[in-house]
Amino acid sequence: MSPIRILIVDDHAVVRAGLRMLLSADPELEIAGEAGDGAQALRLARDLAPDVVLMDISMPDMNGIEATRRIKELCPEVAVLALTMHEDDQYFFEMLAAGASGYVPKRAAPDDLISAIRAVKNGGMFLFPSLARLLVSDYLQRSEHEGSAGRPFDALTDREREVLVRIAQGLSNQQIANELVISIKTVNRHRENIMAKLNLHSRVELVHYAIEKGLIDLKDEG
Repeated sequence: MSPIRILIVDDHAVVRAGLRMLLSADPELEIAGEAGDGAQALRLARDLAPDVVLMDISMPDMNGIEATRRIKELCPEVAVLALTMHEDDQYFFEMLAAGASGYVPKRAAPDDLISAIRAVKNGGMFLFPSLARLLVSDYLQRSEHEGSAGRPFDALTDREREVLVRIAQGLSNQQIANELVISIKTVNRHRENIMAKLNLHSRVELVHYAIEKGLIDLKDEG
């Protein structure tokens, strides 16, 4: 199996060096390149075609949010994973809206970061637990205040909505089955029904759909 090729994007050379040392120790990971700002990240993403871009947010010239948006427009097959010191909801939701497949704070354990890289490389979504709770909380709050008429998820049953929220959290089928005390086969059936009713094809699309349809508030900058 080919190693996962990673582009590290951070404006601090010492952070890039630390990440390179950490990730290079895993034989399943390969550092394809490094960038110190968003504009350079965009060029290298196009030229190197990495599997995963580890994206900082606060950078000069072009920040990580804009860089993510442009990379996904130019190279939609490249997964972007936010790795940042910011843990507030504004940056979290803006990165997801820009096309990021995951969000990990820099305080996370190395094993969490490596798990996140593998998850987004395989088309999944990885949200650090404290941040996943932000997404789920906003979804539930909005659901409580919306009437049944015209609600985006009207077609879903109560159980399907429970499964949907857990998919957005980043839980695996086994974890969802354990929480809801149902079989994995049942989880798979609910997942298929949800995706079919919403005309979606992946967890990433599901989260982005929730944002686009207003189930998750995007905070205005400033």
